[in-house]
Amino acid sequence: MNSGLEGVVAAETRLSMVDGERGELVIGGFRVEELASWHFEDVVQLLWGEDVGRASARLVGLKPDLRLPMDALRAGVAQLEGDDARAILWTCPAIVAAHWRARRGLEPVAPREDLGFAANYLWMLNGVEPHAEVVRGLETYLNTVVDHGLNASTFTARVIASTGSDLVSAVTGAIGALKGPLHGGAPGPALDTVFEIGDAARAEEVLRRKIESGERLMGFGHRVYKVRDPRADVLAAAAERMFTRAGDMHLYELARAVERTALRLLEEYKPGRRLQTNVEFYTALLLHGIGLDTDLFTPTFAISRVAGWIAHCLEQRQVGRLIRPQSVYVGPRPA
Repeated sequence: MNSGLEGVVAAETRLSMVDGERGELVIGGFRVEELASWHFEDVVQLLWGEDVGRASARLVGLKPDLRLPMDALRAGVAQLEGDDARAILWTCPAIVAAHWRARRGLEPVAPREDLGFAANYLWMLNGVEPHAEVVRGLETYLNTVVDHGLNASTFTARVIASTGSDLVSAVTGAIGALKGPLHGGAPGPALDTVFEIGDAARAEEVLRRKIESGERLMGFGHRVYKVRDPRADVLAAAAERMFTRAGDMHLYELARAVERTALRLLEEYKPGRRLQTNVEFYTALLLHGIGLDTDLFTPTFAISRVAGWIAHCLEQRQVGRLIRPQSVYVGPRPA
């Protein structure tokens, strides 16, 4: 029995391929490095095989007492009706932005027809037209995380779709799976470590203390990748470009110094474990540079991944078979 279904093949897909040994991620036939400069809408069209339109968000009512953006996103999507993939995609950033503003006593900002997906998200959050380099940085991030094999939330979406249920139900379930800290991750702590260190000269002292006390270094190591996560390289390049043209280079240079020290110490303390930089490290740096609060990191991940979830649901519908694995009973048996 494979605990957690590790190594079990549950689906065939044309959407993405993850090679953990080679450190390769292919999305729709293109290496993730090639997709970095695309517009997000074009990446979605690659996955869906159809034009995704523009700014067709639907308004939903949000409960003001929902504290976390992921709770608001899950509740907001669940209110949608029908099976309109484009409406779901465009409504997700509108939900996150409206909730974020409502928690601060601000009125929601309507999306604009003349702005693309990434720019509209930033516009709806801040009510200010974003800098072109900031938009490009966000688009690179969205493209990088749009799909990643049969991960927990994608599997959840495919299982729901396999029952014949609608896209709204599948995406709502996937959001619930992504919300879990073992999947959606917590990229914020990776940046917290950088801020805690503050000065590159303190990196070795702080990181040694963390490792020797048994603390995990956030932003390093991955269940699938046994070499460097290719998404980390894409986001590192995006962060360098954005911070150079529209950000704080001191923070970027500090993060790079922390990364170099962490990799050296991890090899020293845990030789052969191949604990390399993962996507969380540069996600935190890039999204912080874009101006997003830590609480928005996972919802921003979600508004990209929803495109991948929908693509998998559409693919599963073509298969037309219920996903129904077996379990092994280990409880007491009647006499």
